[in-house]
Amino acid sequence: MLRTFSSKKPIFDKILVANRGEIACRVMKTAKRMGIKTVAVYSDADENSLHVKSADEAVYLGPPPSNQSYLLDDKIIEAALKTGAQAIHPGYGFLSEKESFSNLVTNNGLAFIGPRGDAIRDMGCKIASKKIAKEAGVTTIPGYIGEVHDLDRVIEIAHEIGYPIMIKAAGGGGGKGMRIAWNDEEAREGFRLSKDEAMSAFGDDRILIERYIDNPRHIEIQVLADKYGNCVYVNERECSIQRRNQKVIEEAPSVFLDKKTRKMMGEQACSLSRAVGYDSAGTVEFIVDPKKNFFFLEMNTRLQVEHPVTELTTGLDLVEHMIRVAGGEKLSVTQDDIKIKGWAMESRVYAEDPFRNFLPSIGTLTRYVQPTGDKVRIDTGVVEGSEISMYYDPLISKLCTYGETRSEAIKNMEEALDSYVIEGVGHNIPFLRAILGQERYRSGNLTTKYIGEEWPEGFKGIILNENQKDDLAVFTTAIHILRNKRDATINNKMNNYEYKFEKFVTELMEKDYNICVKEIENGFLFNVNGKDIEMTDICWKPEQPIFKAKLNGEKKICQMINILPEGYGMRFFGTMFKVAVRTPQQAELFKYMPEPIVIDYSKFLCAPMPGMIFSITDKKAGDKVSEGEELCIIEAMKMQNMLKAPKDTVIKKICVKQGENVGVDAILIEYED
Repeated sequence: MLRTFSSKKPIFDKILVANRGEIACRVMKTAKRMGIKTVAVYSDADENSLHVKSADEAVYLGPPPSNQSYLLDDKIIEAALKTGAQAIHPGYGFLSEKESFSNLVTNNGLAFIGPRGDAIRDMGCKIASKKIAKEAGVTTIPGYIGEVHDLDRVIEIAHEIGYPIMIKAAGGGGGKGMRIAWNDEEAREGFRLSKDEAMSAFGDDRILIERYIDNPRHIEIQVLADKYGNCVYVNERECSIQRRNQKVIEEAPSVFLDKKTRKMMGEQACSLSRAVGYDSAGTVEFIVDPKKNFFFLEMNTRLQVEHPVTELTTGLDLVEHMIRVAGGEKLSVTQDDIKIKGWAMESRVYAEDPFRNFLPSIGTLTRYVQPTGDKVRIDTGVVEGSEISMYYDPLISKLCTYGETRSEAIKNMEEALDSYVIEGVGHNIPFLRAILGQERYRSGNLTTKYIGEEWPEGFKGIILNENQKDDLAVFTTAIHILRNKRDATINNKMNNYEYKFEKFVTELMEKDYNICVKEIENGFLFNVNGKDIEMTDICWKPEQPIFKAKLNGEKKICQMINILPEGYGMRFFGTMFKVAVRTPQQAELFKYMPEPIVIDYSKFLCAPMPGMIFSITDKKAGDKVSEGEELCIIEAMKMQNMLKAPKDTVIKKICVKQGENVGVDAILIEYED
């Protein structure tokens, strides 16, 4: 439970939330609890979104692209003044770390629920922040402190400090505009892509170069500061599980830190905050090597995406503290008040396909059922029927769980993920579930290279062991029996329907499971290839996705996602499996079915995701291309993805133009062979 200040009067009567999605809903939740009315802003794409429905008022901004809606600071100020809002909370992303917006808010007589503009400026520039951090006694990463403007200088610096290097945008964050280079060729390519991506995402293509620390952990310190010089650190968050420099799973506290290191990192974070006159919630990010040496990475001058794990382990409502500090109150907590209670984890649930290199997925949430429980928290901006748009970040929700210990928090997260139903778009739950099940993750042996090391060839799905395969075969067979039982009852074909003894052949992953089933009190007794499995305490309604039961006394969960023309689409441990249940006679006849025709796509370059054609090769029909040659860049969800020639070939046809929007699997280029 979050500690609140219910006895205090509201600081503001009304605030405007200059954001969308889950963070807008999150801010509104605290504001409403404080008795403060809220104003939402929205684009055409978000007209019927949850954050609009959650607000007391809503103001239209413009078309879906961010630069025509959520980045229009003048329109947002106009909306605040028009509705009588006294303050603006920027959330994260969009305008939250834009110095000019913070100043514009205060210059119009409104309170900015965030830090002062000069603090945003100083910390928003990675070059300036590194200089200030060094002067404040904060340990920094070796590198070149200054802007880098051309390729020759990039190579020169790389040779001075040594490879590997990190090429990253001087402004912005969130993993965008960042590339690791291990040689000159990668440095040239990374510099160009980082500049383009940074300009697209932040409107700022300044680049800095620093030494890349190999095998680090990413650990950040939450700070809270007020306008009177008070500053506290609210412990750490472990954010080492990352993909493309984007956090995937976070937790608090870190299994790696001891009290001494935590104190040193926290005190340095507060020193930096005081050095820039910081006066809100913020996060100082560090990388930590295996010997617990830590180095300043950057400061995020906003509410962090993963702030819920800090709230769950401290009891503090960070949004409420931001609002009260913006209203001129002193911090109500001291450093001695900050404790660590239990363990919390956050899984970022994204609309992206882990089986296709995590490419974004867009569409309508045709079915959406969230897990529940007193140790489960979900921050989301969607409901069933919501649209996942190509215009914004594909985050569906932040799923958080709590436990007295890390093991309990992991167990609760596994159960929550198994109970989370999302249909209509691809999502990364299979990947999240696979991470949690790994012994390495459970042991706390984490680095920012974890995902690349564990899945060097890309994620192919969870690998079930033999016992798990038996469990899935039993689950699917039980569903088949219960559906047939329901159908027979509905059709009046059988009274007092009962399976006394029956045989099935259940096919899973090209293997047949010979199953005998007997109905018993409170469930079924299965014999799977000679192994007995007792299923009891069944919790399932026909055609509902979530199926819960005890298998030999242990609670298990699976999902029936759809009924296929031949079998069932089952989700188990987060991953989809096709499972067919047949009678022995049907199984025998199935052997004579013809093999399905496989379509050959090797002659085409297809779009792996929906997005906009940022660039397309200037080659024409009849031109030769070499293996690895850049052919196209697709921009989606503010990220640029380069597509290269898979082999030496000849172009037959260019099917798209620069600036064109394409869907997933759209043919971009056709080859001669």
